[in-house]
Amino acid sequence: MKKLFTSESVTEGHPDKLCDYISDSILDEYLKLDPNSRVACETVVGKGQVLITGEITSKGNVNIDSVVRNVIKEVGYDNEEKDIDYRTCNIIINTSKQSPDIALGVDKSLEEKQGQSIISEGAGDQGLMFGFACNETETLLPMPIYLAHKLSKKLADVRKNGTINYLRPDGKVQITVEYDGDKPVRIDTIVLSTQHIEDIDLEDLRKDVKEYVIYKAIPKELLDEKTRYYINPTGRFVIGGPLGDSGLTGRKIIVDTYGGYSRHRRRSFFWKRCNQS
Repeated sequence: MKKLFTSESVTEGHPDKLCDYISDSILDEYLKLDPNSRVACETVVGKGQVLITGEITSKGNVNIDSVVRNVIKEVGYDNEEKDIDYRTCNIIINTSKQSPDIALGVDKSLEEKQGQSIISEGAGDQGLMFGFACNETETLLPMPIYLAHKLSKKLADVRKNGTINYLRPDGKVQITVEYDGDKPVRIDTIVLSTQHIEDIDLEDLRKDVKEYVIYKAIPKELLDEKTRYYINPTGRFVIGGPLGDSGLTGRKIIVDTYGGYSRHRRRSFFWKRCNQS
């Protein structure tokens, strides 16, 4: 029996994914200085502004402002009139140390407190984790999310290496795979929206994206004459990033897991991972 399944991915410049990248980078810097750091760092981005909030307990001293600007610069945002500028954006840092009440649970496990021989770290929160794997791709991910990620990564690559030098960082991809039973057999539909600079001919953009992104990232045997392409279907995508839409950590958990193909945990995998829960 034939069926269709759709998954989406986003580029590194998507406002939500930019927030994940910022929070993860802050965590990484703290871990470099103190492997026992406890970091629950949330990021919100909006028009010209970045808010860093949460709880951080560490012996390390990180210049959070510098980390944030370096991430935004690396992603490629440098225009406050079209998205956000790493040089001029307003960064608000509102962090505190981990609650002492939560720390009571993290410092020692219940078993250790009760005098049992088990010595392990406790938990400051509960959470559910699911693992999933399949043989559809070399990464053991389902085909739809695997191909969606390949497209979004290729979008970033051709922008950064100058192959398509008029693209901007924000972008989103959606791909629909046709299955025959449990086997993926072809691509039914590709929807791709990418931010671009002013005064770019839409047909040139669509041609370039097909040639340098889709045809390079997607195996040709999965594409046929019936595959449908919707590239920048609204016709224009100049205003993007945090100026076009607000961003928040943890809003892309389907993208970060299995593209809706399988269960996932109830929260983001990143930016809360170190000794907090």
